[in-house]
Order: sequence, then structure tokens, then C-alpha cells
Amino acid sequence: MHELPAFLGVEASALGRRWQGPQPAQARLSEAIAQAADLPPAVCAVLARMGVLPDQAQAYLAPALRDLLPDPRSLHDMETASARFLQAVQHSEKIAIFADYDVDGGASAALLICWLRAMGRQATLYIPDRIDEGYGPNAPAMAALASVHDLIICVDCGTLSHAPIDAAEGADVIVLDHHLGEETLPAALAVVNPNRQDESGDLGHLCAAAVVFLMLVEANRQLRVSGQTGPDLMGLLDLVALATVADVAPLIGVNRAFVRQGLRVMASRQRIGLRALADVARLDVPPAAYHLGFVLGPRVNAGGRIGAADLGARLLACDDPVEAEALAEKLERLNAERREIEAGVRASALAQAETRGMEGGLVWAAGDGWHPGVIGIAAARLKEACNRPAVVIGFEGDAGKGSGRSVPGIDLGAAVQRLVREGLLEKGGGHKMAAGLSVARDKLEAAMSRLDALLDAQGAARTGAQTLRIDSVLMPSAVTVELVELLEAAGPFGAAAPAPRFAFPDMRIQSVRRIGETHLRARLSDGQGASLDGIAFGAFESDLGPLFTTSQGQSLHVAGRIELNHWQGRRSLQLRIEDAARP
Repeated sequence: MHELPAFLGVEASALGRRWQGPQPAQARLSEAIAQAADLPPAVCAVLARMGVLPDQAQAYLAPALRDLLPDPRSLHDMETASARFLQAVQHSEKIAIFADYDVDGGASAALLICWLRAMGRQATLYIPDRIDEGYGPNAPAMAALASVHDLIICVDCGTLSHAPIDAAEGADVIVLDHHLGEETLPAALAVVNPNRQDESGDLGHLCAAAVVFLMLVEANRQLRVSGQTGPDLMGLLDLVALATVADVAPLIGVNRAFVRQGLRVMASRQRIGLRALADVARLDVPPAAYHLGFVLGPRVNAGGRIGAADLGARLLACDDPVEAEALAEKLERLNAERREIEAGVRASALAQAETRGMEGGLVWAAGDGWHPGVIGIAAARLKEACNRPAVVIGFEGDAGKGSGRSVPGIDLGAAVQRLVREGLLEKGGGHKMAAGLSVARDKLEAAMSRLDALLDAQGAARTGAQTLRIDSVLMPSAVTVELVELLEAAGPFGAAAPAPRFAFPDMRIQSVRRIGETHLRARLSDGQGASLDGIAFGAFESDLGPLFTTSQGQSLHVAGRIELNHWQGRRSLQLRIEDAARP
């Protein structure tokens, strides 16, 4: 099949990208949606890209959680896990929650803590230290918890923790997780995980917090059967939404409904911890998926990365405004410190990867003393820079801890697990898009070479130059508040559901103004009286800024995302400029 011509003829933009428009089948579907539904062409183009059928368009724009929520009992061990959980609650047994130190783990723990609080019960929260204990349950911690608790619930971890769960003698263990499982599961009472090998995979896109939420749905169902009423669950969806976006779970199916409803809950500012966090982050607009992933999520994560591992979970579960304010301020300081540490590791990793070469199936870097709390972010930046799966490893002595991030279509987690089975890695696991690993220094080169080969076999080295995917052409006169709101209804947007991007052809650059060191504002005109303000963040860190400054009074093809800009209580339409090219 021949590749489609570049959209608007842009083979190499200011950022070196080839613009790619809709496939013919997508364009036909867009036209069919336009005929069946009274919607603007730009919205129809986005719905077509999502694969929405014409008779589903209106329902897609207003998804109902009740229609998309799966039956929790479709997951193996769910009824057993829920029944044992309720038994512990009703008999006042001692419950411990062992959670991962990231947003998904913290939100999962907070879900359980808040539900239990509403039932008049408490639980012990245990989150391992990233540096001293590493990811997931460890035998000493599990044995200590088992000695004084009746039930241990592992959230966002535990699927691969055979020996640590064996060490929990005297206590029952429930695992609520989403990471890839092996053929053999640990000897827990229940392992609820949509990514167990004996699951269908239909719910494999759920994060751990969503799995925990489904267990609470089943727990409430079992309570109703016995004539009792469980706590309100809809008010917990802000935690599920935060975890779903921060863990880069694909925003499809029920995940989309979780995030949409969770954002509505969050906008009410009822959760004390999230309200305090939004205030220190100066978030003064209704939250969107972007804010979950890039404003709130990193701050919740900061404790697990470079501070006390339990800070994020404690904040999310907090019911004391004074304590919440103190925790939020501490996380804000830690996040600023995290950014400084990350910048140094990121620069060193990129320089090393460039020296090694970035043409294979894997891009990687390793260094002594690189903080394990920021290597995941550095791996993500490396992946973005080269459009390849990336792994960054920090060594302390001969022991290395690494984190990897993948690109769509390449299963990094499965490849890492294979290296563990082959003895090249000491530990490792994850999912398709992200993984963690431990490697000895004397096996580093062999392990990375093998991982490169496995990813290359999946096609990672053939990703080629980056393309900029564009939904359709748009003109300034068509950009209205109503259009932006309709596009937002097609969201939320994130992993597996990129935000709508439009091309504005032959825009006359009326004015250009530099903002600070790296950003710019521009006013674009269609030459027929309609204009649109645009902003390009970081434009002068690339060739995009110079292109605009040298094109004032001339025409450019401009691509980006339309949005409502909130400023000092007012809102206005603007284009978030992502790329441009000369006609």
C-alpha cells in the first residue's frame, strides 16, 4: 500500500516532522458521521479517528458510567477478594495495605482507606522506600505485617511477588494489580488482575486504582445482597481519574468514563488533599486530564521519588485540612527538588545515548549515582527525543535499578520479563508501555543488547521519523467556544486517545511576540478578516521560534490544538501551536 501524500504537502516541518492527515477510510467515516449527526466537520473528524460509528456519535459525546462499567465478577478471584475484604471489615480484623509508591499505588491505597473510614474502620498503610526496598512487596516487610495483621491487601503490586507473599505467614493476602503476570501466580488468597495470563485481556487497559474501584463495587453489591448499604462510590472517582491519567492508562472504554466523571468530582473540590494540592500548584481553573498528568500527578509522585514514600497516599486519603496543607506544601518543595535532579540526569542520559547511537530498537543510558526516583522521567524524555523505547539505569556500586518507557505497538514489559527468565536481569516487570528492572553491572551490556534485539524484532527500530498526525483542516472563522466544548466532550484525551490537532493553512503571521526566554505569541489571519491568537511554548528551544520571527507578514501552515485560555477570570480562544511549515 502506498503511503498517503504528506498533509498540505509538508514533508519536513520546522520540527522535522512529516504531516499526516486522515486515512481514506477515516475520511469516509467522518463524512458518514456528519450526515447522521448534526455536528461540525472538525468534531466528526475526531470521532472518526476514534473509530466511533455514525449511530454512536451522540452517545459517545455523553458516555454514562453505568453503561460502560464492566461486571467486576468477570475478573478472576474478584468475588473471593471482595468477600474476604468484607469479612475483615465486619469482624474488625486488622487490615494492612501494601501499596506501590507512585500515583496509582497511592490512589489505590486512598480508595481503600476512604471506603474503610466511611465504614468506621481503619487500615495500616505501608509503602516501601524506593531506594532501600525497591518496587513491590519484600519478604521482611510482609512477614512483619503478617505478624500483627489478619489481612494484607497489595495494591498496584504483588503479581510477581511469590517469595514475599509466602513470607506473610498467618495472614491472608489479596493482590489487586494490573501489571503483567507470569504463568504461575503467587500463593495469595486472591489475585485480581486483568493482565493475568488466564484473563481475556478485555480489561487490560485498567490501572490498579480502577481494579480497586471494581472490587469496592463488588463489595457494595455483596453488602446489598445481605441487606446492608455500602459507602458512596461515585465520590471516589476523582482518585480513579487521577491514577488513570498519571499511570498513562489508555483513555478508552470505561477508562474514559472514569476520567470524565472523576474530573467532575474533582471540580467540586470536596477532597481535602486534592484541594490543598491544587492550591499550592496554583490550579485555579476546572481540572482537565492535562492537569492530572502534568500538574497534580507529578506532585503526588514527588514523595515516592525523592522523599517519604507514603506522602502522596497520605495526602490523597487525608481528612484534616491543616495536615493536608502541610503535606501539599512538602510535596510542592519535593517536586521542585525533583525537577532539578531530573534535569541533570536527563541531560547526561541524552548525551550518553547520542554517543552510543539511537538507530536500534532500544535507546539506553546508565550512570553511577543517578537517583532512582527520576530515572523513569528521564527514560520518558529519552523516548520522546528519539521515538524509540528507552531505558535509563542508575547504579549504586554493582547494583543497577532501571526504568523503561515504550512507544505504541512495542511491548516493553513482556521483553523485560523474558530477560528475567533468561537470567540477564535480576528482577523486572511492568506493562506494555513502562517497565522496571534490576541488573548487575557485569550483565549490563549483554542485557541491553538482548533487549535491543527483542524490541527490534517487534519493529521498534522501524518507527522512522516522527509524524505529526492531523485530524483535519480548520480556519479561524470556524473556531468558536461551542466547537471547543464539543471537542472536549469527545475527550478526555491522553494515552491512546491523542487530543484533536488541526492544520491552519496559509495563515498570515500578523504579529509575533517573544515571551520570556523560550515562548512566543503570534496572531494568525486567514486574509479574509478572521484571526486567531496562538501561543507556542518552548518555541525558541527549537527552529519553531526563529521560523515565526522571520515570517512576520508572510504565510505559514500552522498546526496545533484549539483551546480556551483562562486568564484573570476571563476566557478566550487560542491555538496552542505545535508545529509550522512554509507553504
